[in-house]
Amino acid sequence: MKNIGVFFGSGSTEHDISIITAQLIIAGLKGLDYQVTPVYITKAGKWMPGEELGNLKMFTDETLTPSLSQRERGRWYLDMEESDGKMVFKKKGFRGEVVTIDLAFPALHGTFGEDGTIQGMFEMLGVPYIGCDVPASAVAMDKALTKIVMKDAEIPTTKFIYFYKTDWQSGKSGIIEKVKGMSWPVFVKPVHLGSSIGIGKVSAEGGSASGGKDLKDLENKIEVALHYDDKVLVEEGVENLMDVTCCIIGNNELRASLLQESVFSSDLFNFEEKYISEGGAQTGKAANKLIIPARLDEATTLAIQNTAKQVYRSLGCSGIARVDFLYNKQTKEFFANEVNPLPGTLYHHLWKASGLELDELLKELIRLAEDKFEQKQQINFTFESSVLTNLGKGKLAGNKL
Repeated sequence: MKNIGVFFGSGSTEHDISIITAQLIIAGLKGLDYQVTPVYITKAGKWMPGEELGNLKMFTDETLTPSLSQRERGRWYLDMEESDGKMVFKKKGFRGEVVTIDLAFPALHGTFGEDGTIQGMFEMLGVPYIGCDVPASAVAMDKALTKIVMKDAEIPTTKFIYFYKTDWQSGKSGIIEKVKGMSWPVFVKPVHLGSSIGIGKVSAEGGSASGGKDLKDLENKIEVALHYDDKVLVEEGVENLMDVTCCIIGNNELRASLLQESVFSSDLFNFEEKYISEGGAQTGKAANKLIIPARLDEATTLAIQNTAKQVYRSLGCSGIARVDFLYNKQTKEFFANEVNPLPGTLYHHLWKASGLELDELLKELIRLAEDKFEQKQQINFTFESSVLTNLGKGKLAGNKL
């Protein structure tokens, strides 16, 4: 039987959310009688495979967390010689433990996992894995690149600018002038983060000298975003807002979920409302925060679902992804906003409402991963050439190499 490794944790700002997603996946896979090995990556970057890590209490119960710290001192390494089409982890020491992973299920959010980094490792080792591949993950995790792709594909999205920390340090006034020319309110976002971390809304309420725009608050929000990232996006806000979400699964044949409407009391659906307040809307405990299906007519619903599929294809997504939309209830316009290449908790609550239970969702994601792996096996990535044998006949003939 294939052993599925569920990878989670890592040095990301979304480390804790990753743990929640992983525990859901691990429990679901075990309930389907799959062989599963949890692989926890600490914030310091240490890798720890182990059965006991498939228990949420290891991370929440203060009586158990010391044993987690003790385990962190154990040294595991990836045996590169044996890791061909699989991942072989070994524990140092006499008669050390060995863990072999045949299929990878990343449950990592944000940097060092959802952004294509760990997918690159799986690709290099020839290990099939769930979800989007390296390019799609990298682009989807960059909010600016995502909007550039959508704009090029003529998918409606809000107006935006982006810049790097070095741009801000050397030309702050020029960037502020560009933002002043946008329709306010505007939203400031670190481009690589999720879970609404570091995001801020800047209102149009300011002094007359600034044209009624709060430039000091804008500067502060940008500084906060740059604390979490070296690249920042500023985009125009949408008035009379309804926040709408659509999940997609598939490789070639795509399936769209029902639309979810998120109801929030603040200026944006922030980290507190997603995960903490009343148990967290995204963990399914604050059902009053979510309306499924969204309160939209049939034609608009279908248009958003089809646009979500278009976004998914444009970015080259596979397996699963979530597409977020901004809908203006007055003008009836909608704008594709962001793409999440690994939705928190797989957005299983939305799939359940759409008629796909967690066990069926997990089995489908595994099937899609295996299908994509088989398709890639048919591609020839090598090329035979005579470059090396002809080295002595060209420009390098007189060089000692």
